[in-house]
Amino acid sequence: MNPLEKTKIQLGYIPLLDCIALLWAKERGFFEEFGLDVTLVKEASWASLRDRLAFGVLDAAHCLSAMLPAAAIADDQIGIPLKTPLVLSINRAYISLSQSLSHALSIQAADSAQINAQKLVNHIQHGQPVALAHVFKHSIHHYCLREWLALAHLQTAQQIALKTLPPPYMVEALSSGLIDGFCVGEPWNIQGEIEGVSQIVASSRDIIPPIADKVLAVTQEWALKHPNTLIALTAAVLKAQKELETLNDYAPVWKMLVEFNIIRFKCSPQVHVQKYYVIESIIRNFVENNAAPDPHHFIWLFEQMQKWDDSVNHFDQTSIEHLSQNCIEHDVYQNALAQIAI
Repeated sequence: MNPLEKTKIQLGYIPLLDCIALLWAKERGFFEEFGLDVTLVKEASWASLRDRLAFGVLDAAHCLSAMLPAAAIADDQIGIPLKTPLVLSINRAYISLSQSLSHALSIQAADSAQINAQKLVNHIQHGQPVALAHVFKHSIHHYCLREWLALAHLQTAQQIALKTLPPPYMVEALSSGLIDGFCVGEPWNIQGEIEGVSQIVASSRDIIPPIADKVLAVTQEWALKHPNTLIALTAAVLKAQKELETLNDYAPVWKMLVEFNIIRFKCSPQVHVQKYYVIESIIRNFVENNAAPDPHHFIWLFEQMQKWDDSVNHFDQTSIEHLSQNCIEHDVYQNALAQIAI
């Protein structure tokens, strides 16, 4: 391996299941194996994580994929380009509504995403106020909520005002009546169901294509200055991903998730059998054996920005394709893959 330009790394994350490869790489000593001294930094919100990454407080971070196209065209009000060498999760969000609203809408387990969207839109059109939240303006969660409502009524999807909340506060906000539903990644939908305050009514996989949700990201400048360090960092996280895909005993993983305060509810393979193994399956299949960034994912994200945000300039297809390619730190994934195969 070539000499590393930097060994002490501040690595940011938001407490969600799909930061798990970062935590597991630290837990298993993979960062040290590749010559890195990594400090994991828990961030309170996606906004704080984005800002601290952009301005150099963090070296790298667990990021929303849509942050990268937003940064590329300065729609994030910062305009510091971000790049990714590695996908951390692909389209693993869910939409949950409060138990009371689900009951009022007569939501049934067999209902499709479109049927549930129609029930909610009918409720709204009859003058009933509904407060829905997502995690961040530039996220598949935002686009998923609008695309879900658009299955029933495009104008409602365009006009509804959506709230933004950090993922760890979703269940609390719903329980206290501040919101009536949310779109977020796990484990927050499962927590809401186990605690009896919400019901999952749609999966993002039934609404939008299999698009990267979270990625490992650095600034473009950081990537240029630290190419060997970025390969080492990517290799450590990639090694963790691959081990999590095939791990036999998930008890240490579960213990780690509890210690990092990501799992904040009782969920055991003896009592909550279905939920426990749903979480295990999600972790095993976050990237479905392919964590290489795909420019087509970023093309879709750019198109969603144009579709749902009038303030975004309409770029032609050639420009979108070029900008999408620039979101990816090319060759790093293959170099990292080669490192873990040695």
